[in-house]
Amino acid sequence: MDSPVQIPFKSFIQLDASASTPIYLQIVFEFIKAIQLGLLPEGTKLPGTRILCKLLVVNRNTLIKAFQDLESQGFIAISPSKGTFILSSQKQAHQKEIGAASRAATASHFNFKRSTILEDPIEVSELPLQFNDGLPDARLVHTDVLASLYVSKLKRNKSKKVWGQVQQQTRQNFKKQFSNYLNVTRGLKIAEANLLTTTNHEIGLYLVLKLLISTGDKVVIASPGYYQSNMSILDSGAEIISVPVDQDGIDTVRLRKICESNTIRLLYLTSVFHYPTTIALSAKRRIELLEMARHFGFIIVEDDYDFDFHFDNNTILPLAAIDSNDVVVYIGSFAKSLPSGFGYGFVSAPANFIEELEKHQRILSSGVDVIKEQVLADWIQEGEVHRLSKKNKKNYKERRDYFVKLLDEKFRGKINFHTPHRGLAVWVHWLGQFNLIKLRKKCMENGLFLPKTILYQDKNLTASRLGFGSMDLKEMEKALSVLSDSLDDLLRLT
Repeated sequence: MDSPVQIPFKSFIQLDASASTPIYLQIVFEFIKAIQLGLLPEGTKLPGTRILCKLLVVNRNTLIKAFQDLESQGFIAISPSKGTFILSSQKQAHQKEIGAASRAATASHFNFKRSTILEDPIEVSELPLQFNDGLPDARLVHTDVLASLYVSKLKRNKSKKVWGQVQQQTRQNFKKQFSNYLNVTRGLKIAEANLLTTTNHEIGLYLVLKLLISTGDKVVIASPGYYQSNMSILDSGAEIISVPVDQDGIDTVRLRKICESNTIRLLYLTSVFHYPTTIALSAKRRIELLEMARHFGFIIVEDDYDFDFHFDNNTILPLAAIDSNDVVVYIGSFAKSLPSGFGYGFVSAPANFIEELEKHQRILSSGVDVIKEQVLADWIQEGEVHRLSKKNKKNYKERRDYFVKLLDEKFRGKINFHTPHRGLAVWVHWLGQFNLIKLRKKCMENGLFLPKTILYQDKNLTASRLGFGSMDLKEMEKALSVLSDSLDDLLRLT
């Protein structure tokens, strides 16, 4: 396995000797943040303390004290004979399943690049109640209408003889309908040449980062941020610089200072509603960001991860809709509430950039899913997507309103939160002093699963992103009751 020393610790473990917080606590908080952002995935083996002390320029006793604190909180496991691992039990169990002969063969000649960054942080649980970070409910999907339309398209295309011509015509019509849909719903002003469609949102982001980032480039992200995009940015070889978020979105004053002393390649932003906090980027700061991008020469990669779920008739258009200088690359998803396999990701950008993206896309996926694109083009043209979206928004708005009502009833005085205008999750600030990992364990004992990816805790923050979209009203009541009881049990013990 590649040496853990190759992990770019200095890019995300940032210590300040002049700060009032002791260095060992800074190390603890920085490692917890890195783990929660997905920068140090489960199973990652850390370098020895002597090596890590040289990398971070700290005293060894200080680092050992920080590691002891991290171990007591359950973030790392220290084995005298094997090393220090990030929550390593799952990793070690997996390694035991690999035969000794296979390991020997791998070590001798089957060598390949290994990533310590792209480990999958998603956890699976069989517990009856589960929170997530804001996924839609698969039970609300209208599969019957899609199935009948898909079958009719299959029958109609049997008579087609020149399949290549069918693919070309289908792709042109789909991109035309799709670009029109984005123009109407998101205020864009694009043509087919400004649009790349992908099988999912993640592939679009991967392709964009591949073309825009070179090793050593500096990329600004908002903090706290989206763990999956952070993993992709780090894996591309970039150096991440984080900027905090306040009540108006990303701190543009801090961003300007960074730009004045650094050459920034791009700013990655989860659109006008920040992930995970759901905070809306103010109109003033949207204008400031576009002006700074033009002035300092960086690109804004705008990731509009949940536009499909906006409520209260107060739709805020993306930055891409008001970009007049071609500084925004807009990434999003289409119809998240469609069945698995029917959704789409997309990238909207200047035509020459889209043309270059398509070269790389052809390597990954050379064909066109003709039937799928014909079905979705018809759905858009006939207005079925708009009708489905309207119905879904009504259902999810009802769930959102009931969820925040329950939060207020069951956790009054224990949390702060605001009602989100978009998305399927609520950002909850916990007011008590307790460890979220211990709360997670207590919830699991009581039948409720809290994945680590929705828990955020450092020296200044104790918060969770609680998704409500995948639960019906009864499930919400049960889940929040368990969460409330588990919190009370934990606080009694502390």
